[in-house]
Amino acid sequence: MLPLNKILFPVDFSARCTGAAHYAKVLASRFQSELTLLHVVIPPEYEFASFETGGAVLAGYVAHRAERVKTELDAYLADELSAITVNRLVVEGEPALVIVEHAKKEHTNLIVMPTHGYGPFRRFILGSVTAKVLHDADCPVLTGAHLEEAEGAGEPPLRNIVCALDLGSQSAKTLEWAAHVAAGLEAHLTIVHATPTLQPREGGYFDPEWRSLLVGQAREELERLTAKLEVKPETHIADGDVTKVVCAAASKYHADLLVIGRGSSSGVFGRLRTNAYSLIRGAPCAVVSV
Repeated sequence: MLPLNKILFPVDFSARCTGAAHYAKVLASRFQSELTLLHVVIPPEYEFASFETGGAVLAGYVAHRAERVKTELDAYLADELSAITVNRLVVEGEPALVIVEHAKKEHTNLIVMPTHGYGPFRRFILGSVTAKVLHDADCPVLTGAHLEEAEGAGEPPLRNIVCALDLGSQSAKTLEWAAHVAAGLEAHLTIVHATPTLQPREGGYFDPEWRSLLVGQAREELERLTAKLEVKPETHIADGDVTKVVCAAASKYHADLLVIGRGSSSGVFGRLRTNAYSLIRGAPCAVVSV
Protein backbone atom coordinates (compact mmCIF):
# COMPACT_ATOMS: atom_id res chain seq x y z
CA MET A 1 0.00 0.00 0.00
CA LEU A 2 1.27 3.46 -0.88
CA PRO A 3 0.73 6.10 1.80
CA LEU A 4 -1.34 9.20 1.20
CA ASN A 5 -0.74 10.64 4.63
CA LYS A 6 0.11 14.21 3.65
CA ILE A 7 -1.51 16.37 0.98
CA LEU A 8 -0.21 19.85 0.12
CA PHE A 9 -2.68 22.36 -1.29
CA PRO A 10 -1.19 25.70 -2.46
CA VAL A 11 -3.84 28.41 -2.15
CA ASP A 12 -4.11 31.55 -4.28
CA PHE A 13 -7.85 32.19 -3.58
CA SER A 14 -8.82 31.93 -7.28
CA ALA A 15 -11.91 30.14 -8.62
CA ARG A 16 -9.74 27.33 -9.98
CA CYS A 17 -8.14 27.00 -6.58
CA THR A 18 -11.52 26.65 -4.89
CA GLY A 19 -12.49 23.99 -7.42
CA ALA A 20 -9.26 22.09 -6.74
CA ALA A 21 -10.01 22.23 -3.02
CA HIS A 22 -12.86 19.78 -3.53
CA TYR A 23 -10.40 17.18 -4.82
CA ALA A 24 -8.07 17.75 -1.89
CA LYS A 25 -10.99 17.41 0.52
CA VAL A 26 -12.29 14.15 -0.97
CA LEU A 27 -8.86 12.51 -0.97
CA ALA A 28 -7.92 13.78 2.49
CA SER A 29 -11.24 12.56 3.90
CA ARG A 30 -11.08 9.13 2.29
CA PHE A 31 -7.42 8.46 3.13
CA GLN A 32 -7.46 10.31 6.47
CA SER A 33 -4.67 12.57 5.24
CA GLU A 34 -3.21 15.64 6.86
CA LEU A 35 -4.00 18.58 4.58
CA THR A 36 -1.71 21.62 4.46
CA LEU A 37 -2.99 24.86 2.94
CA LEU A 38 0.03 26.86 1.82
CA HIS A 39 -0.14 30.45 0.65
CA VAL A 40 3.06 31.90 -0.86
CA VAL A 41 3.54 35.64 -0.66
CA ILE A 42 5.84 37.09 -3.31
CA PRO A 43 8.61 39.15 -1.65
CA PRO A 44 7.99 42.92 -1.94
CA GLU A 45 11.30 43.47 -3.73
CA TYR A 46 9.86 41.47 -6.68
CA GLU A 47 6.75 43.61 -6.84
CA PHE A 48 8.42 47.00 -6.34
CA ALA A 49 11.65 46.41 -8.27
CA SER A 50 10.84 49.26 -10.65
CA PHE A 51 9.59 51.71 -8.01
CA GLU A 52 11.36 53.93 -5.51
CA THR A 53 9.56 53.21 -2.27
CA GLY A 54 10.41 54.58 1.17
CA GLY A 55 11.55 52.02 3.72
CA ALA A 56 8.90 52.92 6.29
CA VAL A 57 6.12 52.79 3.69
CA LEU A 58 7.30 49.43 2.38
CA ALA A 59 7.66 47.96 5.86
CA GLY A 60 4.14 49.06 6.75
CA TYR A 61 2.77 47.61 3.55
CA VAL A 62 4.49 44.25 4.14
CA ALA A 63 3.23 44.01 7.74
CA HIS A 64 -0.32 44.87 6.72
CA ARG A 65 -0.27 42.42 3.83
CA ALA A 66 1.04 39.54 5.98
CA GLU A 67 -1.67 40.14 8.56
CA ARG A 68 -4.41 40.38 5.95
CA VAL A 69 -3.29 37.25 4.08
CA LYS A 70 -3.06 35.22 7.30
CA THR A 71 -6.60 36.24 8.22
CA GLU A 72 -7.85 35.38 4.74
CA LEU A 73 -6.17 31.96 4.76
CA ASP A 74 -7.49 31.11 8.24
CA ALA A 75 -11.03 31.76 7.01
CA TYR A 76 -10.58 30.01 3.64
CA LEU A 77 -13.02 27.06 3.41
CA ALA A 78 -13.01 26.80 7.20
CA ASP A 79 -16.45 25.17 7.39
CA GLU A 80 -15.91 22.86 4.41
CA LEU A 81 -12.65 21.48 5.80
CA SER A 82 -13.67 21.37 9.46
CA ALA A 83 -13.71 17.56 9.59
CA ILE A 84 -10.14 17.24 8.25
CA THR A 85 -6.81 17.77 9.98
CA VAL A 86 -5.68 21.05 8.37
CA ASN A 87 -2.51 23.12 8.69
CA ARG A 88 -2.51 26.67 7.32
CA LEU A 89 0.80 28.29 6.43
CA VAL A 90 1.82 31.64 4.92
CA VAL A 91 5.37 31.69 3.55
CA GLU A 92 7.24 34.40 1.65
CA GLY A 93 9.28 33.44 -1.39
CA GLU A 94 9.20 32.32 -5.01
CA PRO A 95 5.99 30.24 -5.27
CA ALA A 96 7.19 27.15 -7.18
CA LEU A 97 10.39 26.88 -5.15
CA VAL A 98 8.55 27.20 -1.84
CA ILE A 99 5.96 24.59 -2.84
CA VAL A 100 8.54 22.05 -4.01
CA GLU A 101 10.85 22.57 -1.04
CA HIS A 102 7.98 22.32 1.45
CA ALA A 103 6.76 19.09 -0.20
CA LYS A 104 10.23 17.55 0.03
CA LYS A 105 10.84 18.69 3.61
CA GLU A 106 7.50 17.42 4.88
CA HIS A 107 7.54 14.19 2.81
CA THR A 108 4.32 15.18 1.10
CA ASN A 109 2.52 12.37 -0.76
CA LEU A 110 0.45 14.53 -3.12
CA ILE A 111 0.30 18.15 -4.27
CA VAL A 112 -3.10 19.43 -5.44
CA MET A 113 -3.11 22.68 -7.42
CA PRO A 114 -4.85 24.29 -10.43
CA THR A 115 -3.17 25.04 -13.73
CA HIS A 116 -3.81 28.78 -13.47
CA GLY A 117 -4.98 31.30 -10.94
CA TYR A 118 -5.33 35.05 -10.80
CA GLY A 119 -5.36 35.98 -7.15
CA PRO A 120 -4.01 39.16 -5.53
CA PHE A 121 -0.55 40.24 -6.69
CA ARG A 122 -0.92 38.04 -9.80
CA ARG A 123 0.30 34.82 -8.25
CA PHE A 124 0.40 31.64 -10.34
CA ILE A 125 0.60 33.66 -13.56
CA LEU A 126 -0.13 31.71 -16.76
CA GLY A 127 0.44 28.37 -15.10
CA SER A 128 4.19 28.89 -14.87
CA VAL A 129 4.19 27.90 -11.18
CA THR A 130 2.30 24.68 -11.85
CA ALA A 131 4.64 23.84 -14.75
CA LYS A 132 7.68 24.25 -12.50
CA VAL A 133 6.12 22.17 -9.75
CA LEU A 134 5.26 19.42 -12.23
CA HIS A 135 8.87 19.36 -13.38
CA ASP A 136 10.59 19.56 -9.99
CA ALA A 137 8.36 17.85 -7.43
CA ASP A 138 9.23 14.34 -6.30
CA CYS A 139 5.68 13.43 -5.33
CA PRO A 140 2.55 13.07 -7.50
CA VAL A 141 0.82 16.30 -8.56
CA LEU A 142 -2.92 16.63 -9.20
CA THR A 143 -3.93 19.44 -11.53
CA GLY A 144 -6.19 20.07 -14.51
CA ALA A 145 -7.61 22.64 -16.86
CA HIS A 146 -11.20 22.26 -15.66
CA LEU A 147 -10.87 22.31 -11.90
CA GLU A 148 -12.81 25.54 -11.62
CA GLU A 149 -15.88 23.63 -12.83
CA ALA A 150 -15.90 21.81 -9.50
CA GLU A 151 -16.22 25.07 -7.57
CA GLY A 152 -20.00 25.06 -7.48
CA ALA A 153 -20.54 21.36 -8.14
CA GLY A 154 -19.61 20.09 -4.71
CA GLU A 155 -17.33 17.15 -4.10
CA PRO A 156 -16.21 15.31 -7.27
CA PRO A 157 -17.40 11.68 -7.25
CA LEU A 158 -14.06 10.07 -8.25
CA ARG A 159 -15.80 6.84 -9.28
CA ASN A 160 -13.84 6.22 -12.49
CA ILE A 161 -10.05 6.39 -12.79
CA VAL A 162 -8.17 6.06 -16.08
CA CYS A 163 -4.45 5.31 -15.97
CA ALA A 164 -2.40 6.01 -19.11
CA LEU A 165 0.72 3.85 -19.46
CA ASP A 166 3.49 3.99 -22.06
CA LEU A 167 4.92 0.69 -20.71
CA GLY A 168 8.22 2.38 -19.96
CA SER A 169 10.24 2.24 -16.76
CA GLN A 170 7.77 4.49 -14.89
CA SER A 171 4.69 2.42 -15.69
CA ALA A 172 4.80 0.04 -12.70
CA LYS A 173 5.03 2.95 -10.24
CA THR A 174 2.26 4.86 -12.02
CA LEU A 175 -0.06 1.87 -12.08
CA GLU A 176 0.64 1.03 -8.44
CA TRP A 177 -0.38 4.55 -7.42
CA ALA A 178 -3.53 4.51 -9.56
CA ALA A 179 -4.55 1.07 -8.28
CA HIS A 180 -4.01 2.09 -4.65
CA VAL A 181 -6.17 5.19 -5.02
CA ALA A 182 -8.83 3.27 -6.96
CA ALA A 183 -9.01 0.68 -4.17
CA GLY A 184 -9.23 3.35 -1.48
CA LEU A 185 -11.99 5.18 -3.35
CA GLU A 186 -13.72 1.96 -4.46
CA ALA A 187 -13.43 3.31 -8.00
CA HIS A 188 -13.35 1.53 -11.33
CA LEU A 189 -9.88 1.49 -12.93
CA THR A 190 -9.19 1.46 -16.67
CA ILE A 191 -5.70 1.25 -18.20
CA VAL A 192 -5.10 3.01 -21.52
CA HIS A 193 -2.14 2.40 -23.81
CA ALA A 194 -1.57 4.11 -27.17
CA THR A 195 0.44 2.17 -29.75
CA PRO A 196 2.20 4.02 -32.59
CA THR A 197 0.30 4.54 -35.81
CA LEU A 198 2.08 2.48 -38.46
CA GLN A 199 1.28 4.01 -41.82
CA PRO A 200 3.03 2.80 -45.00
CA ARG A 201 4.74 5.27 -47.26
CA GLU A 202 2.97 6.14 -50.47
CA GLY A 203 3.26 3.19 -52.81
CA GLY A 204 4.76 1.04 -50.07
CA TYR A 205 3.51 -2.11 -48.40
CA PHE A 206 2.43 -2.38 -44.81
CA ASP A 207 2.15 -5.76 -43.14
CA PRO A 208 -1.02 -5.61 -41.00
CA GLU A 209 0.44 -8.27 -38.73
CA TRP A 210 2.78 -5.63 -37.27
CA ARG A 211 -0.14 -3.91 -35.62
CA SER A 212 -1.39 -7.18 -34.19
CA LEU A 213 2.12 -7.88 -32.91
CA LEU A 214 2.33 -4.50 -31.17
CA VAL A 215 -1.06 -4.96 -29.55
CA GLY A 216 -0.17 -8.49 -28.47
CA GLN A 217 3.08 -7.36 -26.88
CA ALA A 218 1.28 -4.51 -25.10
CA ARG A 219 -1.35 -6.88 -23.70
CA GLU A 220 1.32 -9.25 -22.42
CA GLU A 221 3.11 -6.42 -20.63
CA LEU A 222 -0.15 -5.11 -19.18
CA GLU A 223 -1.02 -8.57 -17.89
CA ARG A 224 2.36 -8.76 -16.19
CA LEU A 225 1.92 -5.34 -14.59
CA THR A 226 -1.61 -6.04 -13.36
CA ALA A 227 -1.10 -9.61 -12.15
CA LYS A 228 -0.67 -8.71 -8.47
CA LEU A 229 -2.97 -5.69 -8.23
CA GLU A 230 -5.70 -5.67 -5.59
CA VAL A 231 -8.10 -4.27 -8.19
CA LYS A 232 -8.73 -5.79 -11.61
CA PRO A 233 -8.65 -3.03 -14.20
CA GLU A 234 -10.18 -2.92 -17.64
CA THR A 235 -7.69 -2.37 -20.50
CA HIS A 236 -8.02 -0.16 -23.56
CA ILE A 237 -5.43 -0.27 -26.36
CA ALA A 238 -5.67 1.91 -29.45
CA ASP A 239 -3.25 3.21 -32.05
CA GLY A 240 -2.76 6.87 -32.79
CA ASP A 241 -1.71 10.16 -31.27
CA VAL A 242 -1.16 9.74 -27.53
CA THR A 243 -3.13 12.79 -26.44
CA LYS A 244 -6.10 11.97 -28.67
CA VAL A 245 -6.18 8.31 -27.65
CA VAL A 246 -5.90 9.01 -23.92
CA CYS A 247 -8.35 11.92 -23.86
CA ALA A 248 -10.86 9.96 -25.96
CA ALA A 249 -10.59 7.05 -23.54
CA ALA A 250 -11.02 9.38 -20.56
CA SER A 251 -14.25 10.64 -22.13
CA LYS A 252 -15.44 7.15 -23.11
CA TYR A 253 -14.99 5.77 -19.61
CA HIS A 254 -16.33 8.92 -17.91
CA ALA A 255 -13.06 9.43 -16.06
CA ASP A 256 -13.13 11.53 -12.92
CA LEU A 257 -9.34 11.26 -12.64
CA LEU A 258 -6.62 10.58 -15.22
CA VAL A 259 -3.27 9.24 -13.96
CA ILE A 260 -0.10 9.58 -16.05
CA GLY A 261 3.59 8.87 -15.39
CA ARG A 262 6.20 11.49 -14.51
CA GLY A 263 9.84 11.27 -13.50
CA SER A 264 10.94 13.08 -10.35
CA SER A 265 13.85 14.85 -12.03
CA SER A 266 13.41 14.59 -15.78
CA GLY A 267 9.77 15.23 -16.51
CA VAL A 268 7.31 12.75 -17.98
CA PHE A 269 8.68 9.45 -19.29
CA GLY A 270 8.40 7.83 -22.73
CA ARG A 271 5.76 8.87 -25.21
CA LEU A 272 3.77 10.44 -22.39
CA ARG A 273 6.63 12.82 -21.62
CA THR A 274 6.21 14.91 -24.76
CA ASN A 275 2.42 14.88 -24.35
CA ALA A 276 2.14 15.64 -20.64
CA TYR A 277 1.05 19.27 -20.89
CA SER A 278 -1.32 18.58 -23.79
CA LEU A 279 -2.88 15.77 -21.72
CA ILE A 280 -3.36 18.08 -18.75
CA ARG A 281 -4.90 20.76 -20.99
CA GLY A 282 -7.00 18.38 -23.06
CA ALA A 283 -8.24 15.87 -20.51
CA PRO A 284 -11.90 16.22 -19.55
CA CYS A 285 -11.03 15.64 -15.90
CA ALA A 286 -8.36 16.24 -13.27
CA VAL A 287 -4.92 14.74 -14.02
CA VAL A 288 -2.42 13.23 -11.58
CA SER A 289 1.17 12.94 -12.78
CA VAL A 290 3.07 10.37 -10.75
